[in-house]
Amino acid sequence: MKIARVKLSGFKSFVDPVELRIMDGLTGVVGPNGCGKSNLLEAVRWAMGEGSPKSLRGGAMEDVIFAGTVTRPQRQFAEVSILAERNQDEVEVTRRIERGAGSAYRINGRDARARDAQLLFADAATGAHSPALVSQGKIGAIIAAKPAERRAMLEEAAGISGLHVRRREAEIRLKATETNLARVAEVVAEMEARANALRRQARSAERYRKLSDTIKIAEGQRIFARWRDAAAAADVAKAEAALAEDQVAAAAETQRVAVALSRDATDMLAALRAAAQTARDAAADARHALASVEGELQSVQTRIESIAAERERLAADRDREGELASDAGEALARLADEVKALTTRIAAADGDRAERAARVAEADARARDAELTLAKATAEAAERGAERRVAEAAVAAARAQLDRAEQIHARAIAERAALTSVADTEAEQDRALSARLIAEEGLATAVTALDSAEAARETAASDLATAQITKSEAATALAALESEARALAPAREAKGALGLVSAAPGYEAALAAALADDLAADVGCASTAPRRWAGADIVKGDPELTVGPPLAGYVEAPPELARRLSQIAVVDLDDGTMLAVGQRVVTRHGKLRRWDGFVSEGTGAAEAERLSRRNRLREIESTLPAARAAANAANVAVETARTAIDTATRGLSEARQGRDTADAALRIALRAVDTTAANAERCRAAHAQIAERIAAFAPGVSQR
Repeated sequence: MKIARVKLSGFKSFVDPVELRIMDGLTGVVGPNGCGKSNLLEAVRWAMGEGSPKSLRGGAMEDVIFAGTVTRPQRQFAEVSILAERNQDEVEVTRRIERGAGSAYRINGRDARARDAQLLFADAATGAHSPALVSQGKIGAIIAAKPAERRAMLEEAAGISGLHVRRREAEIRLKATETNLARVAEVVAEMEARANALRRQARSAERYRKLSDTIKIAEGQRIFARWRDAAAAADVAKAEAALAEDQVAAAAETQRVAVALSRDATDMLAALRAAAQTARDAAADARHALASVEGELQSVQTRIESIAAERERLAADRDREGELASDAGEALARLADEVKALTTRIAAADGDRAERAARVAEADARARDAELTLAKATAEAAERGAERRVAEAAVAAARAQLDRAEQIHARAIAERAALTSVADTEAEQDRALSARLIAEEGLATAVTALDSAEAARETAASDLATAQITKSEAATALAALESEARALAPAREAKGALGLVSAAPGYEAALAAALADDLAADVGCASTAPRRWAGADIVKGDPELTVGPPLAGYVEAPPELARRLSQIAVVDLDDGTMLAVGQRVVTRHGKLRRWDGFVSEGTGAAEAERLSRRNRLREIESTLPAARAAANAANVAVETARTAIDTATRGLSEARQGRDTADAALRIALRAVDTTAANAERCRAAHAQIAERIAAFAPGVSQR
């Protein structure tokens, strides 16, 4: 065999159709790295039937299809054709692969199996694993080959590798046949066991039928007896029911009275509880007020006692100073009298000088005594004067203290007049407390709104996640359907009758096997093609099908094919029944038997695949509107969920702002409550202090 031409389209780096003619004298292909030498050799091996993606440097067989670049889109199929010369004849082998559809072989334009292509090249002493295909590292592998590998090379060189392939295939078929025969024997034994079991079941069913009839009669008798007893019991039950209804009516009336009394008692108890609670609150307020009044009374009594003691001490000091002043005045008066008496005596003594002289000594003595007395009196007078000055100083101090008391009293009265009234501070405190209650209610409302907003946002987020998942699933399903539809779209493009017929799902292989190559013929009386369907009417004298229903019932085809399809029976399993002249029987799996004994298996694989793709394409096209509607609905749901989550987010932000505002208002109200409470306390304390000062100095002021 000599390869004359290789055509590539969409295979790996050969994205555009390329034709390589192998002329005489060409022994190899050379070029720089990356130019496609290995891809060319792999294309030849792939067309020869290579079935391992790893041998083609790929992970899957679809990796041989051009995967696309930045500037060029990927291809949906790859095709390699080899034109070889053998025994003066030309043989063209074509292998084509489509994404998601697998490979298909054609030999000289007719569909073939991969095994047929491999045997064709094996008979010519070549193939995908032939030593004649030398690639990188292959020379070293040939040199280091094992005896078994060398034997394979020698057999291939001798041209008997195809016989070995056929022998292995025949052995495999024989083993499969033996396995099928063993399986048939097992199935026959199993069927015999099942038949015996069915016979036993039939006998059991007959006994069951007889027993069922007896049981039905017994059940009828029992049901009649039960009906008779039930009728008698029903009469008794009706009488008891009438009596019970009277008792129920009396009990219901009693219950209504009890419910009314209970409702009145409940209302009275609620009123008493409310009054008791009010009394408890009033008692608590009275206890607090009594405690505060008792404290103030104790402090006032203590202050009154201290002021009374101070007043008594001042009165005693004033009395003592008065006594000292009167004693000093009496002493001064007595001294003045004595001085006057002494002056009188001195004047009388001057009249009598002699006597005076005589009495000088006596006078001197008395004078000395008088001086001594005067000195004593002077000392006493000085002492009295000092005491008087002390008393005057005490009186002045007392007067100054009294003046200061009057000034403090007047200032206290002025301060009391200037102070804010306790009632005003308490009213302000009450307003602050009311504001605090309002702020607390506002904060509680804001917190509730915030919780509701957070719950709404969580719900919206959950809805959005669900909608996104649904959208992703719908988009994925739609993309898969559209991608599969695009991949299956070429299935519509078919020439001849193949483009005009369609089979019900599951009958594609039957139609392809029944018509086979005739599907490529043109249709129509006006056609001038060398192979065409001109049409033939169904005649009443045509033999009727007795094997199974006609294939026409499962096929949509032009009228030109009606008579042919009416004489083809379709069955699940061909049992070899005799056929009339011109009739055929085909199984749903593609096995054909003609009236004259001709049997065909495995034909029309490409046509069956194309029909299956076309049915799948119809199914997808019928599903696409619903899938698009689901995708659109999912998009709308996502947008709705996004709008809802945006609204919920805005509501959450507003709720947070409201919460913060209410919290700030509550803090302000709390500070106002604390401030007003402190102001009220200070005001009460100031009023109490001023009252104490006024009460302390009021007696002294009134006495003055």
